[in-house]
Amino acid sequence: MPSDLIRVLSRDEIAQRIKALANRISKDYVGKEICAIGVLKGAFIFLSDLVRQLTIPVQIDFVRLASYGDSAESSENVRITKGIELDIRDRHVLVVEDIVDCGRTMAFLLEYLNGFHPKSVKVCALITKTERREIDVPIDYVGYGVEHGFLVGYGLDFAEKYRNLPEIYRIKV
Repeated sequence: MPSDLIRVLSRDEIAQRIKALANRISKDYVGKEICAIGVLKGAFIFLSDLVRQLTIPVQIDFVRLASYGDSAESSENVRITKGIELDIRDRHVLVVEDIVDCGRTMAFLLEYLNGFHPKSVKVCALITKTERREIDVPIDYVGYGVEHGFLVGYGLDFAEKYRNLPEIYRIKV
């Protein structure tokens, strides 16, 4: 393990929290089918673990947005690099995101998805950070609230590194 990393969440903690989130989502959508839309690249591991715990019908799609590039600071510009492929009109959509930080990317995504006229859109984020929140966005299902620090592992990256780590770490500064 690189010495510049401090463990924040263990595998077991993450797995237990995902199970609890999946149980709550399954109860909230009992008798309904959802379209789970994972935000690439960071949410792919979280989405995979979450949907396998759901007890309701689910279809899966992905969207890819770019705002960070190779830096730790979010840029002002958010753009879609891969749009959704499922028809979400009059369907229940669950956005699955690894981390909501300043809120700009999520606000952009919600506006994009609402343009397809879904029946509902809810957000499930493994981590919400309030330290740099600029835009208040609704997060319906939250795994963990973290105040500060740049996090990596379990899909989260820094310049495309560390995604493969099975736990979540804070980079020492």
